Amino acid sequence: MRVGVIAGGISSEREISLRSGKAIYNALRELGYDVVFIDAGADLCEKIKMEKIDIAFLALHGGWGENGSVQGMLEVMGIPYTGSGVLSSAMAMDKEVTKKIFIYHGIPVPPFKVFYKGENVNPEFLPCVVKPAEEGSSVGVSIVRSEKEFDSAVNEAFKYGKRIIIEKYIEGKEIHIGVLGDKALGGVEVRPKKGFYSYEAKYTKGLTEYILPPEIDETLYEKLKELGVRAHKALNCKGATRIDMIVDQEGNPYVLEVNTIPGMTETSLLPKIASLSGYDFKGLVKEILEISLKENEK
Repeated sequence: MRVGVIAGGISSEREISLRSGKAIYNALRELGYDVVFIDAGADLCEKIKMEKIDIAFLALHGGWGENGSVQGMLEVMGIPYTGSGVLSSAMAMDKEVTKKIFIYHGIPVPPFKVFYKGENVNPEFLPCVVKPAEEGSSVGVSIVRSEKEFDSAVNEAFKYGKRIIIEKYIEGKEIHIGVLGDKALGGVEVRPKKGFYSYEAKYTKGLTEYILPPEIDETLYEKLKELGVRAHKALNCKGATRIDMIVDQEGNPYVLEVNTIPGMTETSLLPKIASLSGYDFKGLVKEILEISLKENEK
């Protein structure tokens, strides 16, 4: 069986994707798999045909790597792949759609409003979070605490698409739950040393403190793990996901988003969370691949 690790792409998360892909590629090679690394570009289809892969291990963050596009192409080509399917990927990448599905399923989300480019955008909530509707890794995200900061935050978010979300800012603990094959792996509390859990804080060593497991009571922790699995299932996700949440000062949890292709770099959260369930990095990579293979036997 020949495994193709597909990474890179053309989104704003390209560099992180390459780091994830290289880490996965090295792990698979050490595990003895016949593996090839594929840097995804406009010629991705030709590269896949040339390499004659039997299954794709997707490490594409953001853009058409995570929004269902590559998943759809692989399905047309008849090549199985790791992670969520076309529709689940598309829904999870679109923060507006995600929130509406969560509301339907009774999964708590912060109050929010959607605006399109050209509309009169108002600070519905203060403080608030301004974010593009379809980006990952906190790209284009700003926390706005006063009206004078609002316009520049809106302009920044609109650089990444024609639709933005204004969301009520919830003060509290940021906790991420890892789910693998419909089971919660555990969670991690992230404490950025400055500001919020920004792109810089996520991918620069030393800028964030990681608490494993989170410093919360056991009842709340179990509730968050259950909520993570519910969010994963609400979008019909497959394989490994990371569910980002915030818990306010009264202990009320809110689900922010679901990451269908979580980062797999040395600073990434999913490998840290998986260690709580006894997985080392290679073991996690192997399990993600095996879940996909079993799924395709059905």
